[in-house]
Amino acid sequence: MKIYVGLILVLAILSAIGVFLPQGTLPPQGLPAPNPLLALVNACVALILYGGLGFVGIKLSQKLDFPGLLEPRISNEQRFLIPAIIGVAIGVFFILTDVILRPFNSLGPLPHPPFPFSIVASAVAAIGEEIIFRLFFISLGVWLISRIILKGRRQNQVFWIVAVLSTILFALAHIPTVMISFGLKSINEISTVFMAEIILLNGILSLFAAYYFRKYGFLAAVGIHFWTDVIWHVIWGAV
Repeated sequence: MKIYVGLILVLAILSAIGVFLPQGTLPPQGLPAPNPLLALVNACVALILYGGLGFVGIKLSQKLDFPGLLEPRISNEQRFLIPAIIGVAIGVFFILTDVILRPFNSLGPLPHPPFPFSIVASAVAAIGEEIIFRLFFISLGVWLISRIILKGRRQNQVFWIVAVLSTILFALAHIPTVMISFGLKSINEISTVFMAEIILLNGILSLFAAYYFRKYGFLAAVGIHFWTDVIWHVIWGAV
């Protein structure tokens, strides 16, 4: 729990710091208000909303016997090194896919946050999105269906069904940012190829994060997401 509280504090601090960094073509942080106020709002959202949902997710994941944040039977290599290698590989896959599909969509390359905001955004996304879509959503879905409705049966099958639902929601959640970045007024303006790329890339990341969340714990999912974004947004975005 101390590790989790530390992650939430890091999320809150970085969410506040991000307000003061150049946003590039990404949507503005929030309401038209002074940056210090927006920073405070972002920090409070991280502490209360993300912190609360993540706490529920931790308790439910314990009931499901998922590995804890510092599960003794999980080595640091499994918890940190393997997710880092997988995240780097996924990031390279993102780059190759974007380069290959770029000539076939009408919008061009996917947008990236500018440096150094890209570093902060990568860490915030890795912690915050994994709390929402993996720690909370998957734990709640599997617990509700497998433990409550099915009385403890078919947990593995239920996990993958919920993981796929999480993947779909995770991919769809990125569409508004893409629309705002390109100044699109309707989702119909996104070409089929571009939409497929968004779903493919976010889907691959989501499924790997879900699998390693159950296999090695929440920190493994955060690691995969973070290193993917470092390769994809920080390094490739700068290039």
